[in-house]
Amino acid sequence: MATRRHFIKNSSLTAAGLYLGAMSMSAKSYGRILGANDRVRLGAIGFSDRFRQALFPSFLNHYKELNFDFVAVSDIWKLRREEGEAFLKNAMGHEITACRNNEELYALKEVDAVIIATADFQHALHCIEAVKAKKDAYVEKPFAETMDDNIAAFKAVKASSQIVQIGSQRRSGGNYTAAAEFIQSGKFGPITMVELTWNVNQPGRWRRPALVEKCKEEDTDWKRFLLNRPFEKWDPRKYLEYRLFWPYSSGMPGQWMSHQIDTVHWFSGLTHPRSVVANGGIYMWKDGRKNWDTTLAVFDYGPETDKTSGFQVSFASRMHNGDENPSEIYYANGGELNLITNKVSPKGGLSERMAAAMGMKANLLPELSLVEKADKVVASANTGADRLTSAHMRNWMECIRSRKQPNAPVEAGYNHSIATIMTNAAVRTGGKATFNAKTQQVMVGGKVFKY
Repeated sequence: MATRRHFIKNSSLTAAGLYLGAMSMSAKSYGRILGANDRVRLGAIGFSDRFRQALFPSFLNHYKELNFDFVAVSDIWKLRREEGEAFLKNAMGHEITACRNNEELYALKEVDAVIIATADFQHALHCIEAVKAKKDAYVEKPFAETMDDNIAAFKAVKASSQIVQIGSQRRSGGNYTAAAEFIQSGKFGPITMVELTWNVNQPGRWRRPALVEKCKEEDTDWKRFLLNRPFEKWDPRKYLEYRLFWPYSSGMPGQWMSHQIDTVHWFSGLTHPRSVVANGGIYMWKDGRKNWDTTLAVFDYGPETDKTSGFQVSFASRMHNGDENPSEIYYANGGELNLITNKVSPKGGLSERMAAAMGMKANLLPELSLVEKADKVVASANTGADRLTSAHMRNWMECIRSRKQPNAPVEAGYNHSIATIMTNAAVRTGGKATFNAKTQQVMVGGKVFKY
């Protein structure tokens, strides 16, 4: 079974001519290594809820030990920019430079790295800005919502010597690492199916009505917000509730599925689905949203050269019934690997009775705890877990100093984005989405999916 190194080396990206450099450090990278006494100075790109509630608290767990500091914040909305300046000044105990846009922030000589927590569709584009400005970056997921943005950002990162960590926190969880090692060792047997679910019951999820009332066009830079998306008139809901509106977010695929599908790529060594179909709709929350509140997507995974082998993945999500207890269950003929219970078990495996009827031998996995095997922080399937985000943040901070590749390098973001874009293509068109490995484009009905 493929290791991460084997997976990267043999990725379809290589065949497409997009892989621009080895994972090893260049001479330029070595020159960037900071001394133990050098303070690493960060800037915040977007003073968002995600930054304030999860990423910054995770940073606070490690910044003194690792000698990091925050010195600047960039936000194109006056209210958030001022709030960010006051928040960081209070937390860090010194003045913070508030920037109206990223150009102003990157013009500051004292910024070494940035945390990017902006709108979903902006992540890849803001990552390009960061690495071109020679800044290391922690980039929230989804990495990209279109293949053009995905390809451009991947190329930019690989052409640079910057340390980029994708916000796929599972890769810093000890139980997930134990699961990957068990499957990749061959002890699990071939994966036959994966079930992914993520359900909530929150009419206010991704809604910000009180904040929308405060958001005025004269206090924001709407054109800068849109970046490369088609121009449309000012809409504060799309500015603040972007996860409900395409083309600013794919909604469920980009927000939730991107986390879970990343484990499929990680565990299996496969880089993208062979095909995706999806069904669903807006069944409950008739509030003007365009992205579905109920989604069921089915994926076919396996080698392109052998259509007779592979496995199925299902992703189901609803926003009108559920307790946000995401599940990830991997099935094999001998049993299951369950990341809700963090156990490998023979449940559902081929028993002696069933095997004997066909003249076969039983095939049953052992009982095994992934928690006992874990040597790092153990995470629940809910990515809001503070310990998991904290471990992921620390890994990025340590890699900034060592110049080693982080747990979730750009390849992880590139590949989860292929899967989320394929899902969104199936959702938007009603067709079967496939992936052209040669052109690195998502296809539906023989045509490239754009918007």
